[in-house]
Amino acid sequence: MMRGILSLLFVGIAGMIFFFYTKPAYDLVKDQQTQIAQYDQALEKAAQLQQLKQNLLARYNAFDPNNIDRIQKMLPDHVDNIGLILDLNSLAARHGMSLENVDVTNSGAAATDVAATTIGSDQRDYESLTLHFSTHSTYSNFESFLKDIEASLRIVDLVALSIGRDGGAGGLNSEPLYQFQITIKTYWLK
Repeated sequence: MMRGILSLLFVGIAGMIFFFYTKPAYDLVKDQQTQIAQYDQALEKAAQLQQLKQNLLARYNAFDPNNIDRIQKMLPDHVDNIGLILDLNSLAARHGMSLENVDVTNSGAAATDVAATTIGSDQRDYESLTLHFSTHSTYSNFESFLKDIEASLRIVDLVALSIGRDGGAGGLNSEPLYQFQITIKTYWLK
């Protein structure tokens, strides 16, 4: 009899140890194994991303630096008003012209205000800059200047152009001088 009671007592103690210590410890270990598996997946994903980064960096470094510079000039990742004005002024100087009354308008800020009043968000990946200036020259020099702008790497849209007669003559060949009012728009990545 005593043996039966002791057996039941030991089975009861074993059951209590199982339910109060072993099962919670087992559940804790199981949760930690799940968490370790998640961390392993995250590490594996990080290793894959690191490998992808290395592959992309190797591909980027394989490009000719001159071509990268040309792409940066064509569609920059920031706006450089002064650099743009200096580039245009150097193009104009090649044809005996200079830029006057330069006015820069950041069209991106105005577009943001408009987008705030419309439904939906602005999905454009670029911003624009409007540049207005005037110059004096003969028509043939101005035409050459516009061809140089067209051939330049920077993406530029001619928005407005007005031509007015200037008072003087162009020089020895007595071509008439004109005053040109020009508005152009250029773009950059956000």
